[in-house]
Amino acid sequence: MSATTKELLKKVRMIVPPMLDKFHKGQLGRVAVIGGSENYTGAPYFSAMASARLGADLSHVICTPPAANVIKTYSPNLMVHPIMREINEVPASHEPATELASPIISMLGNLHAVVIGPGLGRDKLMQATVAVVIKAAREKNVPLVLDADALWLIQSQPELVHGYKECVLTPNVVEFGRLAKAVGLGEDDLPDTGEAGCKKLATALGGVVVVRKGGVDWISDGEKAIVGDGEGGRKRSGGQGDTLTGSIGTLLAYRDAYHEKLWDTEGDLDRSETLMLAAWGGSTITRECSRLAYKKHGRSLQASDLTEEVSVAFDTLIGEKEESKL
Repeated sequence: MSATTKELLKKVRMIVPPMLDKFHKGQLGRVAVIGGSENYTGAPYFSAMASARLGADLSHVICTPPAANVIKTYSPNLMVHPIMREINEVPASHEPATELASPIISMLGNLHAVVIGPGLGRDKLMQATVAVVIKAAREKNVPLVLDADALWLIQSQPELVHGYKECVLTPNVVEFGRLAKAVGLGEDDLPDTGEAGCKKLATALGGVVVVRKGGVDWISDGEKAIVGDGEGGRKRSGGQGDTLTGSIGTLLAYRDAYHEKLWDTEGDLDRSETLMLAAWGGSTITRECSRLAYKKHGRSLQASDLTEEVSVAFDTLIGEKEESKL
């Protein structure tokens, strides 16, 4: 482990709350995952369970009724809300995106972070509904993590997140290219898809944090860049990115507790630095989950195997503060 990685882990540890008797339910993380449709039920589950396994007190899934019926069978630990609708589930005479978004918006004030995209799909009504939610989240300054088909929405409407400094995007190589094209960056503007390319895309989007997933994960807000280069597994099964979004979501919740000074915090990290640390920490934990799962399962590795390694990865990389052992 490099000296840089050790120093970053030390800073991530600073924003992770200790387990103190004085805390009550919900203070250590209320995270919601918006996604999950008739054909995609695994992704929101993996994201929400990663959040829960990393320590979020309350982990929600906001999805369609068919997806909710399935996700509820996966785990009784998640709170599942069948609020979303695909266009074939509502009268043909109207597309009530604003109406459907209303109960979600009412939840935002009680959430520390919202993950949007796992299992969302590209249904027009689903996409329109999350567009309304993103606008409301910005108004309420709720941190967002956007992945998968939420990035499909952003490539057509980049103004939804442009300049929002409480937002993390997690594109893979293909999604990164689409986003770059959407904001007018051509091949000449992106000499590579590493640090320089990641910085350029983050800058073009007004300073949002971009986590460019790949052989290593580059994280940038346009000004600074850090790399997640921990060893991962060699199997590229679908769904591993959902562990990343859930992990970032929980670290964003911990970040909120840090800035609220719910305990005798160390240091004086500013919000821009802690946002980057949450993104990098999620990347590093996910890569460790992948390494551990691949060591056990080899080429048969599946996304669910990463879920089982989240707590182990946390203990290995970060661990509990001394106060939590009292």
